[in-house]
Amino acid sequence: MNAASDGSRDLRGTAAIEAAFRRGPRPLFIPYLTLGDPTPEETRARLWELARAGAGIVELGVPYSDPLADGPVLREAAVRALRHRIGIGEALAFVRSLRDEGFALPLVLFAYANPLFRFGAERFAREALAAGVDAVLVPDLPPEESGDVLGFLRAVGIPLIPLVALTSRGRIAERLAGREGFVYAVSSLGTTGVRERLPEELLAFLAEIRAATSLPVAVGFGIHRQEQVEMLAPHAEGIIVGSALAHLWAEGGSVEEFVRELFSGVW
Repeated sequence: MNAASDGSRDLRGTAAIEAAFRRGPRPLFIPYLTLGDPTPEETRARLWELARAGAGIVELGVPYSDPLADGPVLREAAVRALRHRIGIGEALAFVRSLRDEGFALPLVLFAYANPLFRFGAERFAREALAAGVDAVLVPDLPPEESGDVLGFLRAVGIPLIPLVALTSRGRIAERLAGREGFVYAVSSLGTTGVRERLPEELLAFLAEIRAATSLPVAVGFGIHRQEQVEMLAPHAEGIIVGSALAHLWAEGGSVEEFVRELFSGVW
């Protein structure tokens, strides 16, 4: 029985994220899915399915009309989800209801900056804590402009997850100074989506992150094959999978079989 199914949730925010990485296994399976795709009810069912399949942390995306970081698969997911008129407030209500059901896995809310600022950054931090959000990631919020959001979230014990890409090289230590939770390392240039080959410089990039911080490192963008996970396992504490899961659900595949195969070389 894992934390998602036994309803136990002794830790919150940063402490919950840190505990998830300590519990392992390594690397931790961190799925991403868009709230409301194809319906909020289906998202709820998929979250429980992911928990049964071995997820250690989940990333839940708030749909947005201009998701700059997302590739075609996740853009289409956002379009489907937006039909249900899900914004920040609806996402927080969804998380609150999920916690009421006993869903205990640490949850990272993935939101874009404009909706968050429209909602109000201070209000968002306060209500995210009350709803049961453990961490927040804002992919289009530049580090230089993150001060208010970072401060409001830190005040309630919720980490703002830093995202670093190959284009961040040379500034990684500066971007990670004082941050909490974990580092989201973007494996490739461009948007999300499965990739046949990961960049040759990826391992050097991960080593640079490792030298700059003691935070766990989770790698995302493009990962969908067992050999990719096996290659990354010695260099990362977490593997983030989004587009491959969206494909799988569209084709009616088994999540438990997919995860078992994906991590078969390391778990």
